[in-house]
Amino acid sequence: MALLDASDGPLTIPQIHALALKAEKGKKVGIATVYRTLALLVEKGEARTVVLPSGETRYEHAHHGHHHDHFQCRLCGHVFDLHQCPVGLPDGATLPGGFTVESHELTLIGLCPKCSEKAVKPKKAAAK
Repeated sequence: MALLDASDGPLTIPQIHALALKAEKGKKVGIATVYRTLALLVEKGEARTVVLPSGETRYEHAHHGHHHDHFQCRLCGHVFDLHQCPVGLPDGATLPGGFTVESHELTLIGLCPKCSEKAVKPKKAAAK
């Protein structure tokens, strides 16, 4: 649980497994143990799944309790928690056409700060 809590965004099972191996300092932690533990944490409401637009499933600590959205970097693939909702749409809002919002999940896609710095800007063609 501490691994999910310390993360700045939802994690994949391989990421969680790698972090668990590192945290246990060489002790064997099987991938099946990670799957079972996550299933139990989700069932108990202590972790939740985040399904990205690509269909990939990641996991995060359910401590957030409050609504938050995500940002996925298209270059490095890292997914970050956004601590401010970009749309500011409250639960219970009524949209045109009579749609009542119960909740929403949003994943923005773009470049994270590190990848933005690395992005190569196209050079202007030399004048002839």
